[in-house]
Amino acid sequence: QVQLVESGGGLVQAGGSLRLSCAASGHTFSSYGMGWFRQAPGKEREFVAAISWSGIFYTDSVKGRFTISRDNAKNTVYLQMNSLKPEDTAVYYCAAKRGIAPITATAYDYWGQGTQVTVSS
Repeated sequence: QVQLVESGGGLVQAGGSLRLSCAASGHTFSSYGMGWFRQAPGKEREFVAAISWSGIFYTDSVKGRFTISRDNAKNTVYLQMNSLKPEDTAVYYCAAKRGIAPITATAYDYWGQGTQVTVSS
């Protein structure tokens, strides 16, 4: 069983930055693929970024602005978000899956509770 706890969300002006963190329980964190997803009001949950032994992936809308990273010693995955735009406003979730990190939400086994990111114009 893996438990995920996100933090770091908040209110920021357009052009600003935030760093989200996702702390994971368990002793096999390094073997898990980790993903970040987001869900805006009235919209489906969408893929943002993922990291695993197979590589790092981003959705096109965040390439060049967001960076996903992980610290296996701290059982934590991060999402550094720069040049934020109002359309980035959403609840951000981290997710875990043993092995690779797919871009499809339904493929993940464990989810955090989410953290709200609001970008004002």
